[in-house]
Amino acid sequence: MIYDLTIIGGGPAGVAAGVYAARKELKTLFITKDWNSQSTVSEGIENWIGTIKISGSDFAKSLENHLKAYAADSVHINEGESCEKIEKKGENFLIKTSKGEYESKTILISTGSFRRKLEVKGADIFEHKGLTYCASCDGPMFSGQDVIVIGGGNAAFESAAQLLAYCKSVTLINRSDKMRADPVTIDAVSKNPHFKIIKNALPKEVKGENFVSSFVYTDLNTNSDIELSASGIFVEIGSIPTTYFAKDLVKMNEIGHITTDTKNQQTSVKGIWSAGDCTDGLYHQNNIAAGDAVKALEDIYIFLKAK
Repeated sequence: MIYDLTIIGGGPAGVAAGVYAARKELKTLFITKDWNSQSTVSEGIENWIGTIKISGSDFAKSLENHLKAYAADSVHINEGESCEKIEKKGENFLIKTSKGEYESKTILISTGSFRRKLEVKGADIFEHKGLTYCASCDGPMFSGQDVIVIGGGNAAFESAAQLLAYCKSVTLINRSDKMRADPVTIDAVSKNPHFKIIKNALPKEVKGENFVSSFVYTDLNTNSDIELSASGIFVEIGSIPTTYFAKDLVKMNEIGHITTDTKNQQTSVKGIWSAGDCTDGLYHQNNIAAGDAVKALEDIYIFLKAK
C-alpha cells in the first residue's frame, strides 16, 4: 500500500495534523512511539487554549482520544513504533521503523524534542518535585516563591520573564560570564528589581526533603560552593530535536532542528513537511506546534490534489 501521507510523532503537532488528515479523508499512516510530549510531565498545563487547566497526562490522553475519534478508515494508527530512517523512493518516500517499512507520497515530521537534562546530584530525585523543565507549564504553581532558572540563552530569559509575573524572586544561574540570549532580551528582563543573575556558577546539587528547598553551585571565580534557598528550579539548558532519522535527507541547523518555510512548513525536500519542536521555528509551544501542523496539512492537501 502507498499512503497519501505519513505523520511521524504523537504530540500536539502530529495529532492536529492527524485530525485534519482524517477530516480531509487522506489515506494516512500515523506512526508514534507513544502519545507523550514534553508537557506530559506537567502537573498542570494552563496555556492550552480552550482548556483552563489540564494535567500533562490528561492532555496526552485527550490528544490520543481526539485522533482516534476521527481516524475512522482514513488514518491508520501504528502505536509503539519508532521511526528509524526515511529515504527517497522514486517520487515517493520509504519510511523504515522498528516494526516494518512503509511507502508514502508525503511525510509530516512532528517528532518534537526532548529537554537536555540537568546532570547533577539530586536532579533526578527532585524532578517533578520542584525541579521542572517547563516554566510556562508549571510556573504558576510557584506564585509568591523564590525560584531559580538555570541557563543563559533566550529560553532561560524568556522563562525568567514569565516567572517574574508571579514569583517573589527569580535568580538566573549561568555557568560562564557570557550570556547566549539576545542583548535586548537580557536588558529587558534585567530591569526587573526581583531578578538577579549569577555568572560563572557551575551547578552542583539539588537539595531538599520531599520537595526542592535549595540549590548548590560552585563559584568558578573562588572555587567555593554556595547554597541558595529556592522552592523551584527551572532548567533551560537546551533541547535535543528528535530528527536523527531524517539527518541524511532534509536540511537541518547545527543542532538538528529541521529547517522549514514558515509560510507552509515545507522542508528542503519536496514532499516533506515538518511542524512543532523539531523545527527551527522561533518559538516552541503546544499551541504553536498544533497551529503549524494544521498549516502544513493544508499545504499537503493542496500538494496531493495537484498531483
